[in-house]
Amino acid sequence: MSATRILIVEDDMIIAANISLQLSNLGYEVTGIETKGEEAVHHALETKPDLILMDIHLKGKSTGIDAAHEIHRILDIPIIFLTANEDDATFQKAKETQPFAFISKPFSKLNLERTIALVEERIKENTSKYSSEDTLVDAQEDRIFIRNQNKMIKVMLDDILWVEAERNYCKIITMQQSFLIVSPLNKLCERMDQKRFVRIHRSFMINFSKLDAVTDSSVELNQKILPIGKQYKEDLFRLMKKV
Repeated sequence: MSATRILIVEDDMIIAANISLQLSNLGYEVTGIETKGEEAVHHALETKPDLILMDIHLKGKSTGIDAAHEIHRILDIPIIFLTANEDDATFQKAKETQPFAFISKPFSKLNLERTIALVEERIKENTSKYSSEDTLVDAQEDRIFIRNQNKMIKVMLDDILWVEAERNYCKIITMQQSFLIVSPLNKLCERMDQKRFVRIHRSFMINFSKLDAVTDSSVELNQKILPIGKQYKEDLFRLMKKV
C-alpha cells in the first residue's frame, strides 16, 4: 500500500522542516513544503497530494483559508489547519472550507500523528462509498459497462461529466453518482469516444458536450472548475473551433 502523500504549507521554515521530519519518520511521503498560499495552490494542483497540512496565517497576499478555498474549487483534497490563533472569527472563516481537522500550535508529535491517523480513517470511509473493485469491462458507442460486485452497471456516455485520475484509479463522475475504477487515465482515454471526450489535463478528461464555460486556464462543468494543462490546451481549443 502506498504511503499517504502530504503537502506542508507553513511559512516558518523551522516548524515546516520539523513537521516534515516527523512525517517522514512516521512513514508518510512529504510532497513538498510551501510558504505562500499562491504556491500552495499551484503545488496542490500539480501533484495532487492525499492530504494538506495548512497554516492559517501565511505571509503574502493569500492566507491559508484563501488557499484552501482556491484548491477546493478544483480538487477535493482533505485539509488539516495549523493555527496559533484560536479567535472565533478566524475559526468560523476556516470552517467554511470544511477542513478535516484543526491542530493548535504548539503541538506534539503524538498530537500530529493521532490527528493524521483520524483523518486517514475519514478518507477511507469516504472512499468506501465507491468500490475499488470496479472495472470497466466494455465501452460501446453510447455507453460503458462497469463491473461492480458481480453486477454489470450500464453508464450512458451522455451522463458522464468528467473523469479524474487518482493514481492507478479513475473516478468517473456522472450527474447521479461516481464510480472508482481500476485503470490509469491514459488507458481509459484510449477506450473512450475521442470525438466526445477530450483530455484537458494530466489528471482530467471531460465530456466536451457538458462544457459550460472555458477560460484560458480552466473549464467549468456543472459548477465545477477544472484546470487546463498547457500541453492539452491546443487540442481543446482546436476542438472548440470545430463546433
